[in-house]
Amino acid sequence: MTRPAIWLKKLAQGLSLLLLACLLWRLFQWGVLDAVFKPDPQACQALAREAACWGVVAEKARWLLLGTPGQWGGLPLTLLLFVSSWGLSWPLGVGLALARQSRRRWLSWPAIALIETVRGVPLVGLLFAAAFLLPLWWPSGEAPGLGWRAGLALTLFSSAYLAEIVRGGLQAVPQEQTEAAATLGLGWWGTQQRIVLPQALRTVLPALTGHAIGLLKDTSLVMVIGLHELTGGLSLSLGGDPHWRPFYFEAYLFVGAVYALLCLVLSRLGLHLEQRWQRAQG
Repeated sequence: MTRPAIWLKKLAQGLSLLLLACLLWRLFQWGVLDAVFKPDPQACQALAREAACWGVVAEKARWLLLGTPGQWGGLPLTLLLFVSSWGLSWPLGVGLALARQSRRRWLSWPAIALIETVRGVPLVGLLFAAAFLLPLWWPSGEAPGLGWRAGLALTLFSSAYLAEIVRGGLQAVPQEQTEAAATLGLGWWGTQQRIVLPQALRTVLPALTGHAIGLLKDTSLVMVIGLHELTGGLSLSLGGDPHWRPFYFEAYLFVGAVYALLCLVLSRLGLHLEQRWQRAQG
C-alpha cells in the first residue's frame, strides 16, 4: 500500500472515531446531562423532546415490573411463561428428537410430522389457535385459562425447535460408542442416558443457549392475544395516560434494557456451563 493510501486510511479512521465520539457525547447529553429523572410530566413536556424523560420509567416501573394492579402481568408473567415453556419443552423436545432418529416408522413419522408442522407455522399463529380455537374443543366454561393456553403454544413451539437442535447433537455422537455400550450390556435407554445424550447436549450447548434467548424474547408476542407481559404492560400503562403517553420511546428503551439484561444472564449461564464441561473433560 502506497504512503498516500495509508494516510487516507488513517484520515478516514480518525474521522470515523471523531464522528462516533460526537454521537456518543450527544447521546450522553440527551440521556443523562439534560434528562429529567423525576416523575414530573410538566418538566418532561418542557424538554420539547430535546432530552430524555426518564420520569416515565420512575412513574410506570411498578406496572412494568410487577404488573397492573389486580392483574397478573408485567415481568413476572414474562418470566413465568419463559421458565414453564422452557422446562416443559425439554422432555417433549428430547423425546421428539429420539423418536425422529428411531428406525421404527411408527415413531419417526409422527415425530417428523409434528416437528415440521409446528416449525412451518408462525408462533403468532399458534398463539391465536391456542387463544381462540382451543377453547372450542372443551366443554363450555371448562377450557384452561388464557395464560395456560399461551404457555402450551410456547411449549409446543419450543419443543419442535429444541428437537432439531438435539437431533443435530445426536448425529454428532459416533456410532461406535453406541455399539460399545451394547457390548458392555447397557440397554437402549441406559445408552442414551449415560453416553449419547450427555455428549449430544454438550455439543449443541451454544445452540441451546441461543434458543433459550430467542424463546425469552418470543414471550413478548403473547401481547397480541391480550396478555400483558412486560411489553404488553408498557402499552397498557401508557395507553390510557395522556400525561405520559408521549414518552413511549424512553419506556421502550427501559423495556429493551430489561430484555437485554435477561438475555445477558442466559448467555453468561450458557458460557459458564460450557466452561464447566470443558474443565470436566480436561
